[in-house]
Amino acid sequence: MERKDVLISAEALARQRKFQERVREMYETRQARPLACVETFGCQQNVADGQRIMGMLEAMGFGFTQEPREADLVILNTCAVREHAEKRVFGNLGLLTHTKRENPEQVIALCGCMAQEERTAKRVKESYRHVDLVFGPQALWKFPELLWQVYETRKRVFSTADEHGGIAEGIPVVRERGVKAWVSIMYGCNNFCSYCIVPYVRGRERSREPSAVLAEVRELIEAGYKEITLLGQNVNSYGNDLDTDYRFPDLLEEIDRIPGEFWIRFMSSHPKDATPRLFDVMANSQHIARQLHLPFQSGNNRVLEAMNRRYTREKYLELIQYAKNAMPGLVLTSDVIIGFPGETEAEAMDTVSLVEEVGFNALFTFIYSPRPGTKAAAMPDPVSREEKQRWFDKLLEVQNAQSAALHAAYVGRTLRVLVDGQSDDPEYPLSSRTEGNRLVRLQGSPDLIGQFADVEITGSNTWALYGRIS
Repeated sequence: MERKDVLISAEALARQRKFQERVREMYETRQARPLACVETFGCQQNVADGQRIMGMLEAMGFGFTQEPREADLVILNTCAVREHAEKRVFGNLGLLTHTKRENPEQVIALCGCMAQEERTAKRVKESYRHVDLVFGPQALWKFPELLWQVYETRKRVFSTADEHGGIAEGIPVVRERGVKAWVSIMYGCNNFCSYCIVPYVRGRERSREPSAVLAEVRELIEAGYKEITLLGQNVNSYGNDLDTDYRFPDLLEEIDRIPGEFWIRFMSSHPKDATPRLFDVMANSQHIARQLHLPFQSGNNRVLEAMNRRYTREKYLELIQYAKNAMPGLVLTSDVIIGFPGETEAEAMDTVSLVEEVGFNALFTFIYSPRPGTKAAAMPDPVSREEKQRWFDKLLEVQNAQSAALHAAYVGRTLRVLVDGQSDDPEYPLSSRTEGNRLVRLQGSPDLIGQFADVEITGSNTWALYGRIS
């Protein structure tokens, strides 16, 4: 697809602003400010999408509530990656029959990755008739028009066509107040890992122009945000569609040159596209956190090939060793799937041995969950859930011991942290993060939130560090 076809035109975006104004005027004539309840499931990309939805709603005159019963509009912004999240969404949709019964004028919308799946849209159309609007990620930019159609026609609206996807710049955003912000640098995915539904629901890879990303990051820094995470399904392939030699390390270098006191993080990062140059840029930077989240998924080459990951165990270990050499003390995290279809116990233990060899600070671990429509869902899967759970428990045992030991090694050291919020621990009421993204619970005043501080680490466990301002 031509690059010009990916960029949503200024005229098309202006059309959406007109629909925003129509909705605002409709509620002004009713002399009541409408309320919206937006609930987001899943990854940080979904969080970023939810903030854009809220930005458009604010432009339409909506305020916000967390209570569906109070809302004139309820939006479930969904994730299709894990079966558990999908079940939660359908459970919540069922509960909304009660709010709709109490307030027949309430509009209920389903959006996000689940909404883009044909089977989900069909199920909602047939079995959840109280849902008024369904739209996928590719249609997010025209949400105002879709919502207006619901109001104007009083009929259900579905916008889930299989599209490549576009890039819409200038959509308003409502961000959480605080110290952290997310910036999408690209959308979609070209990888087609055999277990993953994302390429089917988010379209092909498309990168934002560097100037647009840099402008957004500068704006956030000027607004006082101290930690900015760059988002993409695979940030390492950023720029492949720009018809230039400009790539992700180039973008990082330019962001790093922006003056200010802030940290830059990024996710997700695919090993097949990670390069020594990326790690060199990180090592030589002032603002890029020395933390690398590099999902390996499996430590066995046959399983990696079946997953269509396009790297080997040996290649992954080579990348990790280069990154460690470039950045001593680098904090490493990863994603792991146990129980992929056809995986044997010996192959699962190859994953455990890779975890032991690398020494990850933390892992995001999953037992394989079949996603209808993916290649893996059609593969023979003879191993029982109970057997997979046994392998999974072994993985957790190894990683938890590793995390506890690595955290214990921090005790007595002084680390720079960003105080980012309040904790649920009454003895350590503040929450903070190290450059390596390790959670540190602190004693101190809420006035410290939003500031960098030097902290002496006084204690640890498997999941967190404890400290005091030094």
